[in-house]
Amino acid sequence: MGAIGRVDSVWRYPVKSMRGEQLPEIFAAFAGVWGDRLFAFKSSATPVGFPYLTGREAHEMLLYQPRFRHPEKAEKPANLAEAEQLSPILNPVAADPGELALDVVTPSGEVLAIDDPALLQQLTVRAGGGHSLILLRSERAMTDCRPISLFSLQTARQLGTEIGSVLDKRRFRANVYMDLGTADGFSENALVGRKLRIGPKVVISVLERDSRCQMITLDPDTAVPNPEVLRNVARGHEGTAGVYGAMLAEGLIRAGDAVEVLD
Repeated sequence: MGAIGRVDSVWRYPVKSMRGEQLPEIFAAFAGVWGDRLFAFKSSATPVGFPYLTGREAHEMLLYQPRFRHPEKAEKPANLAEAEQLSPILNPVAADPGELALDVVTPSGEVLAIDDPALLQQLTVRAGGGHSLILLRSERAMTDCRPISLFSLQTARQLGTEIGSVLDKRRFRANVYMDLGTADGFSENALVGRKLRIGPKVVISVLERDSRCQMITLDPDTAVPNPEVLRNVARGHEGTAGVYGAMLAEGLIRAGDAVEVLD
């Protein structure tokens, strides 16, 4: 089938449910995007099967901006270039925890370390009664379902047309936003079960459609909810928007990279 579009932008979300960051490139590893959702807050008031505090319970989590203290070290594996010179299939080393140290800029502009008790207290208050929080740190991305998410600009545009409003793509919290040219919205649904090559190296198996929740109702700049967004996805699109995938070949994905269907 060949090229179907290009990468519009790439994103990661260092803390689950907090604001994401747009990057020039991301490293798509087997375990997920490098630096993506490494931290989360476990709540005593959420289901055991999904124990995280998210924007569903505390809308204003979206207004907190995580920042790696050493952004140049948090971009990709330190020995990536050397590993690729030895072999194109060699796995790079895991990150040293110190390289992924994180601070969070609060909505008031205060900068707090991710493990500062003051940050935990702020989030507890924003979540309301009944939440006792514990910081979690993982060596792999604590994604809801699959290691990487993809979403087309055309789908965001169609959803906006359907509800009579311009929708910011950031509502959908994808790792890779694709521009599929003249394709219709939701055309990424047809990629389920197929393999994509993005850029020169990364190969992704598209596994399933992305089932949506209340998070897409929240404005990424204000955290104000618009329930019609989710209602429309539920009524008209079987509750899904965008797709999930898993990496078959690791590598860097950059804005502007070609998106190709391999089979």
